[in-house]
Amino acid sequence: MGQRWIGGNKVELLENGEEFFPRVYDEIKRAEHEVIIETFILFEDKIGHALAEAVCEAAQRGVKVDLMVDGFGSPDLSDAFIQKLTGAGVRMRVFDPGRQLFGQRLNVFRRMHRKIVVIDGCIAFVGGINYSADHVMDFGPKAKQDYAVLLTGPIVTEIHRFVLHAIAVGGKGASWFRRRLKAAPPNAEVGPTGKAELQFVTRDNRRHTNDIERHYLAAIRSARHSIVIANAYFFPGYRMIKALRRAARRGVEVNLILQGEPDMPIVKVAASMLYHHLLHAGVHIYEYCQRPLHGKVAVVDEQWSTVGSSNLDPLSLSLNLEANVIVRDAAFADQLRGKLNMLMQNHCKRVKAADLDEWSGWRLVRSFFVFHLLRWYPSWAGWLPRHAPRLHPAHLPPATGATQTENA
Repeated sequence: MGQRWIGGNKVELLENGEEFFPRVYDEIKRAEHEVIIETFILFEDKIGHALAEAVCEAAQRGVKVDLMVDGFGSPDLSDAFIQKLTGAGVRMRVFDPGRQLFGQRLNVFRRMHRKIVVIDGCIAFVGGINYSADHVMDFGPKAKQDYAVLLTGPIVTEIHRFVLHAIAVGGKGASWFRRRLKAAPPNAEVGPTGKAELQFVTRDNRRHTNDIERHYLAAIRSARHSIVIANAYFFPGYRMIKALRRAARRGVEVNLILQGEPDMPIVKVAASMLYHHLLHAGVHIYEYCQRPLHGKVAVVDEQWSTVGSSNLDPLSLSLNLEANVIVRDAAFADQLRGKLNMLMQNHCKRVKAADLDEWSGWRLVRSFFVFHLLRWYPSWAGWLPRHAPRLHPAHLPPATGATQTENA
């Protein structure tokens, strides 16, 4: 799908599950015609059960509900949980369920990593928050720091078409896509609700292989004053490292917020391999130490910002299916920058060159291989297994009506 600036939108920043989940559930409860959800992770915990209750209630009152989960991110949903959803009329589909070998999941590459909700064609949520209890504070020290946006305005029409098209490409076909568009909710073609200009930018393994990275690079290269990037899994390609170094050297204040208390130790190890290259060019690095950082957001200068599902690592930039919103709006950029500044000031440890280990023969060798890995990974990533983005219907109850619902 084409990417263009679309004006007349309202953007609301949602921080963490405490702000995100209640808004999603409330909008689902108010849905009159259609609810479409894509998520990487759906767990059978209190958050997953709350989502299930909301969508089941909506489906039972006649709302069309389509729920897509990823087969790698959501591998252990019980039959009872799935039966509850499909029995209520929810059309549940799984992206590439895959098979296990000796208890190990093999479907690692090219995952459906997007987190999108579209309701009645006029409200959308896009971000990095999954449906799991580790996105709320009472989970404890491992609760994740993350962001999403609630969108209204003309941009939602484009997101709505995108999620329907994803279902069609995943198996339902072009005729189903045309029927669903024709049966779209009456208010699906929405008018202006605000002043923000937006682009809905996706990454796939067919036509839009580097679109999100390209938007990041354009913003970094054109930055005049400041760049703030908060990203959970930071191991970008050579071009982005080079762009960040050049920005810092021409006087732009470049701040990176990375994981200091990672959910996976390898994340910090990988990012720290880049610290020497970045710090010596004048890039400022902050490690968020309060709890795991899961956000994927950035602000450049006074206008440009992004919120979405894409990390800045090989999986997100070269393999996974991702979705970000690019926002051109001074008020939203100022709000997001304020949130990130608060993290840096109150909950981060600034990494300085003096904190790093001295250079050694081993570090020089490792740096050489890291440099070339970064330089060439977009190419070698293309060699990894490539498959069509197939959506498989989840287990359906034996009732005839369930099969008819799936074909609607």
